[in-house]
Amino acid sequence: MYLSRFLSIHALWVTVSSVMQPYPLVWGHYDLCKTQIYTEEGKVWDYMACQPESTDMTKYLKVKLDPPDITCGDPPETFCAMGNPYMCNNECDASTPELAHPPELMFDFEGRHPSTFWQSATWKEYPKPLQVNITLSWSKTIELTDNIVITFESGRPDQMILEKSLDYGRTWQPYQYYATDCLDAFHMDPKSVKDLSQHTVLEIICTEEYSTGYTTNSKIIHFEIKDRFAFFAGPRLRNMASLYGQLDTTKKLRDFFTVTDLRIRLLRPAVGEIFVDELHLARYFYAISDIKVRGRCKCNLHATVCVYDNSKLTCECEHNTTGPDCGKCKKNYQGRPWSPGSYLPIPKGTANTCIPSISSIGTNVCDNELLHCQNGGTCHNNVRCLCPAAYTGILCEKLRCEEAGSCGSDSGQGAPPQGSPALLLLTTLLGTASPLVF
Repeated sequence: MYLSRFLSIHALWVTVSSVMQPYPLVWGHYDLCKTQIYTEEGKVWDYMACQPESTDMTKYLKVKLDPPDITCGDPPETFCAMGNPYMCNNECDASTPELAHPPELMFDFEGRHPSTFWQSATWKEYPKPLQVNITLSWSKTIELTDNIVITFESGRPDQMILEKSLDYGRTWQPYQYYATDCLDAFHMDPKSVKDLSQHTVLEIICTEEYSTGYTTNSKIIHFEIKDRFAFFAGPRLRNMASLYGQLDTTKKLRDFFTVTDLRIRLLRPAVGEIFVDELHLARYFYAISDIKVRGRCKCNLHATVCVYDNSKLTCECEHNTTGPDCGKCKKNYQGRPWSPGSYLPIPKGTANTCIPSISSIGTNVCDNELLHCQNGGTCHNNVRCLCPAAYTGILCEKLRCEEAGSCGSDSGQGAPPQGSPALLLLTTLLGTASPLVF
């Protein structure tokens, strides 16, 4: 009988563990805003830091080109083949779908044949520079979680700058410079991300790794987010707790991976030689088949969901916060200054919930549906929380001994045990079972 019960419990544990797989401890439970836990005082809500899932952010962007008429095809023109620059019988015609190359083809579904891509006009006005700005805007603050990857259908440009904005395009800062000759193009010594360290991770570099001309299988440019993460989380990003701790305590590092807009500045097309062949200027243009930007809405660790409605991304804020980035406390919940949620302590983090204002005490302090009273407190007529003996505060959010300054190892009072969600769920499921005897 005991063996049968043990096997049943083991199967139950395997099921619970599989349910919890999307939330590995190494990443922290930052995608759970709150969970129910069971204490001696009964069932309570346990609040924690949270954030939306990482996703493909190109689904939500708006793209703008400058100059606006730089896309090929109006009027129609011929250009040279990618693989053979002296076969110049290809045509770009904006009025014919099969021959058009509009900007949206930088973000369409890949895998179709022939491949689809945006293409600029050719360098027919040489020696005037052929320069294009491609601006990607979200109208929302986002946090990058993976490499930015740009795939060129033409040769990769001889000179390019990737820029970022944190204020919706009002000001710009360089992210990285790209050139076949960094010293000549930008008066910078060439570097790669591998030359950086934890102490220099925010350095803006010029790299020559991604600026070759017409070379087979050399179409991709990276901005290496993951390599920078690896300085803190290890080469395989297994120690994300360390990275989260650094992001929590270092605002400059956190801001480095945060953007509202990105701008790709194409300054000189792939030439492939020392001199431009002025007899075959249709060889020179820009063509991009794919741009990948992966990230999440910035919600200041106060939301797990970011909705896209009416062409706008908005955080669904928890913790009594509000605003597009959950960047302030709700009305009547300004009992202490707003602050973002915290990744610390690892792995759960801290919610930093906004609490009711003193002036709002007496109405809607708590309610039974949302269970705002914490640590086993109960809501009394929506006007106050009735707290267990060990707790105090408007929401029963702090230990009474902390208020008296007498908390200690011998006080007999301490924070309730914080088990992992999987263990707590298992405890709940087994709560009514009789004890095992071995």
